[in-house]
Amino acid sequence: MILLFMLAHFAHHLVNALPVPLLPMIRQDFGLDYTQAGLLVAAYTLPYGISQLPAGWLADRWGPLTLLNLGIGGVAVAGLLAGLAPNYGFMLLFLAVMGVVGGGYHPASPPLISSVVEPRHLGRAMGLHMLGGSAPFFLAPLIAVALAAFWGWRGAFIALAAPTLLLGILFHILLAQHLKASPAASAQTPQHKTAIPLHTPRHIVPFIVLSTFTHAFTYCVIAFVPLYLVDRFGLGKEAAAAFLSIFYSAGLWASLLGGTLADRLGGVRVVLAVCLVTGPTIYLLTQVPSPFGIGCLLFVMGICNYVRTPVSETYLVSHTSERHRSTVLGTYYFASYEGGGVLTPVMGLLIDRFGFGVGFTTAAAVVMVVLPVCWIWMRDSRPDRNRS
Repeated sequence: MILLFMLAHFAHHLVNALPVPLLPMIRQDFGLDYTQAGLLVAAYTLPYGISQLPAGWLADRWGPLTLLNLGIGGVAVAGLLAGLAPNYGFMLLFLAVMGVVGGGYHPASPPLISSVVEPRHLGRAMGLHMLGGSAPFFLAPLIAVALAAFWGWRGAFIALAAPTLLLGILFHILLAQHLKASPAASAQTPQHKTAIPLHTPRHIVPFIVLSTFTHAFTYCVIAFVPLYLVDRFGLGKEAAAAFLSIFYSAGLWASLLGGTLADRLGGVRVVLAVCLVTGPTIYLLTQVPSPFGIGCLLFVMGICNYVRTPVSETYLVSHTSERHRSTVLGTYYFASYEGGGVLTPVMGLLIDRFGFGVGFTTAAAVVMVVLPVCWIWMRDSRPDRNRS
């Protein structure tokens, strides 16, 4: 069952991982400045974040399977259209459509996973699921650059969207058959309720704020790393795009590490630790003198990101009731992606006016300010301070 979810997560992200590594090529084709380039990334991220809220609510009421399948097939169709976009305006539109239809996947998948695994293995299952979603971000920059070398960035979109659509159809058939044959949700849910105490919103909110703020600032910085490498160090567009694979390569193993840590240490401790590392690492991007140093920092940022994500999912699934689980997850993903979508053009504006140093340093400073605030908030509101 977990292998099916890994396949689904892979298919969902295979196409929506393309805009950032292909951004230098798209920028050149359409003649964009930094702010317009940031808006191009935000055109997908903002609708993707907004759609998490209604998608989570609908998944709690209609069942998650339909939202899950829309999140795969809809992204593939929008990716095909993006590859055919005749100008910048249509590219913005098709990426926005991709964000809207893709928003149902994440609020729907963790509750389905939690219904078919034992609570003590939930973190590991989330880590494996995250591994399936991380692989496209590692592979997409490499594959996209290779495809774009022959067919351009449009050909890369089309060539990867078509198999994603086929994977989505296959997953729908296999998952529907599996759930029909073994409806395990009713058997697993009581274990979640008895194994871990449920938390109220005042206990969940500071955790969501800390995790999503860190994700949002990491995302808006990563979106500009290829352009940073091109403009500061003189790397070619293809080489700069391929650098993103260093960040995403951590998802091939760090997500499983994060899930294991979640099972053993609890969510709060792990998330506090990785957020503490993230802020200084972002700042150091402005200090290293070579692309090699940037690559090392990207690797550290990738570890932090892919440890934090399954830990956060496990914590939220474990500490919320089944009735509201997708809604809470939808809120979490809304804040993560919406925050990244809003901050990316803001980051572009800061870079246009003050340079990369000011933009990246500001992001690092905000992360380090939010961290102690949320830590104090969680300590004051947590009903059992001995449990994370």
